[in-house]
Amino acid sequence: MALLLYSFTGTESGEKADAINALRAKHQKKYGEIENHVFYSSETPFADVISLLLNGSLFSPGRFVVFNNAEVLKKKEEVELLSQWAKTEDDTSVLVLCSDENSIDKKIENIVPKENRRVFWEMFQDKKEQWLRSYFMREGYKIESDAVDAILELVENNTAELKRECARFFACFEKGHLITVDDVDQILSHNREESPFTLFDALATNAAPSTRLENALEILQKIRLSKDSNAVSLIAGLTFCFRRLLVWQKLKENGAVSQFDLKIKGFASKKAQDQYSRASRIWNIDDTNRILALLASSDISLRSGGQALEDTLLQMMLYSIVNKRGEEISEYVVD
Repeated sequence: MALLLYSFTGTESGEKADAINALRAKHQKKYGEIENHVFYSSETPFADVISLLLNGSLFSPGRFVVFNNAEVLKKKEEVELLSQWAKTEDDTSVLVLCSDENSIDKKIENIVPKENRRVFWEMFQDKKEQWLRSYFMREGYKIESDAVDAILELVENNTAELKRECARFFACFEKGHLITVDDVDQILSHNREESPFTLFDALATNAAPSTRLENALEILQKIRLSKDSNAVSLIAGLTFCFRRLLVWQKLKENGAVSQFDLKIKGFASKKAQDQYSRASRIWNIDDTNRILALLASSDISLRSGGQALEDTLLQMMLYSIVNKRGEEISEYVVD
């Protein structure tokens, strides 16, 4: 079995990225020079990844491969391909199967050595607060408790996103500055970059459907004008959010849920609990499944239709999510 096969799962993407970087550095130290590859299941067939691993490199003695969204690997042929590579006992190549879900398919996971399986759980709120205070302190800044709470309300709850957003403070203030709530409002609230996660949050507010759609379309426009305007990535982000909503809904089907169960499913923070509680009052399980099917079909249409109609397709998709609970639009009504 290939001992350099790993599965890194879970929603805490910051710690996960640190673990991948440490593993890459270790492999590079061993071989001096290595090839680095990062693949996504939506873009690269798993067969191509295994083919790359099975064929030795002509240019470097080592190879490091990260395969994202590994939760989609379930087919018999994918299991067989991974098993085939694992039996080669190749110690020159590392393969890291990554997922934002807390687990991958059991048949895939069973091929990974137990000691190489890690789940990066979302931190509890108090741990996140401690991490944020320590992070500012290491960078030479102080921060008010209310400012910590304000940041955690505004930023997606993983340390990778927190690092990225908090770097703005370091660019705006000199070391030794005390970060206040007003600073958070100025730096993050007024200059917030939109993303699939802020788009989902706008879709899941308590406002009327017309207001939710208006706000969602405005955010969509900002995303499309930004450097991160890739439509496929946008749909992937929304798909992740609605998959989490489905997990939340199935958890709540059985009544009261413990804080431990919420944590292991990725809902440790009060912000996430409030957000998905709101979303579950808008869409039921059937709605969520229809929306996930709509997102999948929209992804296929985007990949096959080119860029000319991307904006129209994305706008129709949001209209369907808000006003038709995921049903595809079959006809247009002109007033």
